[in-house]
Amino acid sequence: MALLLLLAWLPTVALAVPFWGDRYSSPVDTPLDQLAPGAWIWGGDDRRAGPMAVVVSLTEQRAYVYRNGILVGVTTISSGREGYETPTGVFSVLQKDADHRSNLYGNAPMPYQQRLTWDGIALHAGGLPGYPESHGCVHLPSEFARLLFEASTLGMTVVVAEEGQAPVSRVHPGPLSPIDLHTGDDVDVPRLADGSHWRWTPSAADSGPISMVLSRSDRLLVVYRDGKEIGRTRLELKQPGAMTGTRAYIVAAGFRPPAEDTVVNGYEDTIEMPSWIAIGVPGAEHTAGERLPDTLVNQVVIPDAFKARVLPLLAPGTVLVATDAHLNGGNGGEPLRIIDSVGPRTWLDDIVTEIHRDPASTP
Repeated sequence: MALLLLLAWLPTVALAVPFWGDRYSSPVDTPLDQLAPGAWIWGGDDRRAGPMAVVVSLTEQRAYVYRNGILVGVTTISSGREGYETPTGVFSVLQKDADHRSNLYGNAPMPYQQRLTWDGIALHAGGLPGYPESHGCVHLPSEFARLLFEASTLGMTVVVAEEGQAPVSRVHPGPLSPIDLHTGDDVDVPRLADGSHWRWTPSAADSGPISMVLSRSDRLLVVYRDGKEIGRTRLELKQPGAMTGTRAYIVAAGFRPPAEDTVVNGYEDTIEMPSWIAIGVPGAEHTAGERLPDTLVNQVVIPDAFKARVLPLLAPGTVLVATDAHLNGGNGGEPLRIIDSVGPRTWLDDIVTEIHRDPASTP
């Protein structure tokens, strides 16, 4: 009988799956050089918000996740050790398997596997000692791997970069995606020329969800549609110190965007302006659901001509992130800024769901 019990217990042991890394996200303002092995940040996600892509920096031993052009997550990783180096280049997710086990390495568990090559390279949960130690795969913390697995789709672009083999923007990514999320090609977005206050190129993406990021340090607002930048403008802050750190907001339900010609023709003062509701990013969860006061909204001054083009594109569900970070790459030691939030489902989640189901609904 004892032998039978032992035999019954052994398969359970063999099937046990370890849990790697932290169980919860670090605060969004955590400097990257303070992310210990296994630490990660996940700002939350919504597949309806636009295309997603991942940039893996072998040099930094970190992976960056972008949704609609803006950073939504970052994690420490472990890539291939000497003799099993992780290949660099542009890949796409070929297969997804939440309960995958290796047929090359003794049935080893590879939870939340996202296959990049048919010869065994993948993203999946795995060991995270703080240096490259895998057989070529990119190891992720278990909970981060699960969140990414649920957020991604087959065909998602994954770029793996290493110093000396790729542009600096890929090796040291910043708050804005350094790649085209659809193709993995480099994105070369020129800065505003001296004396130029704004740029508007809506033809870069004719349709798709809108996301915006505002940098207090750069005094800059960037607008994305379907993962492509369609505009940027310089801005002024009437009270530069009124808000610091990362804050994310969503346009409340019930907002009716005006027709573009209505704004351009000078009737802006008579049209409805959107109300912004705070999203509780990790480290500032207590702000979830709060309405952004008009005093803070009105302190941001952008050119009227740019506002006339952006306002008609805003709709319930549009997201804006405000950050102290510079929008260029090279994050070492600088606080990371994430666009969205994650956590237990709240009344705000219900609002967002209702927004996408019925734009005429109100909270």
